[in-house]
Amino acid sequence: MFRYIVRRLLQMVLTFFGATFIVYALMFAVQDDPLQALVGERPLTDSQRTALTAKYHLDDSFFTQYWYYVKGLLTGDFGTSLTNRRVADMLADAWPVTLKLSIMAIIIAATIAIVAGVISGIRRGSIFDNATLFVTLIVLALPIVVLAPLAQLIFGIKLGWFPATAGKDASLYELLLPAAVLASLVVATELRVTRASVAENLRADYVRTARAKGLTRKRVIGVHVLRNSLIPVITLIGVDIGGLMSGAIVTEKVFNIPGVGFNLFRGIRTEDGPLVVGFVSVLVIVFLIVNLIVDLLYAALDPRIRYE
Repeated sequence: MFRYIVRRLLQMVLTFFGATFIVYALMFAVQDDPLQALVGERPLTDSQRTALTAKYHLDDSFFTQYWYYVKGLLTGDFGTSLTNRRVADMLADAWPVTLKLSIMAIIIAATIAIVAGVISGIRRGSIFDNATLFVTLIVLALPIVVLAPLAQLIFGIKLGWFPATAGKDASLYELLLPAAVLASLVVATELRVTRASVAENLRADYVRTARAKGLTRKRVIGVHVLRNSLIPVITLIGVDIGGLMSGAIVTEKVFNIPGVGFNLFRGIRTEDGPLVVGFVSVLVIVFLIVNLIVDLLYAALDPRIRYE
């Protein structure tokens, strides 16, 4: 186990620097005039442009700029945004909002997916199973850029069941609608995986053996089938965290939530390279850590799995 963790940590380091290099290269490639994009139509004097260009190393080559970024990153400095705010301070303000929204979305998606998926797997071919599959097809067909404003229009503006927007200090109720929209990104896939896993395990030999020993149906499903069926679902949930973070860019922009996604959207629009790369770097770290935790949970769920 120890050797496996060390090996995974080394892989995480390589993945992290590879991902940040790619993102930095993409921002460098599309960068036209970030200083003018930042101030909009307001004039920018030559002295101001010269000072800002030197401050952010915009006149240096790509590799020089990336070296400055990596050097700061190794010392815990995520850089300074073109708005003259420290990226670390902006992260400290944005992360609690996105974290609350993402946790709510994960809970909503996992609850619906596991409950409905288990029922559909047990009652294959029933009305509930067919209706669930039909609904998941609709959810999969609707992209987040369509679903988010549509949900805001219907449930926030027309029906008035939820607030149409949410701010920085939004309550759980105000975040419920955007969290449900964000959960729609992953709930359909998680539900289908749960259904397929439950249906497969119900046909397994160990289930027939457990029934032959006289165990009740409730115990067979609750103890044996559900535990083994959760392994691929937990894997998917871990991977989906990255999807939720990326989906938060659209969701937070539509519902005016000043989180990580909202700041990323603003940074991309204004060509604010330090802001985008700094936020993406933290997202990469979170994604890698969560996937490591998910891999380690395999051994707890399935005793047959051993890491060496």
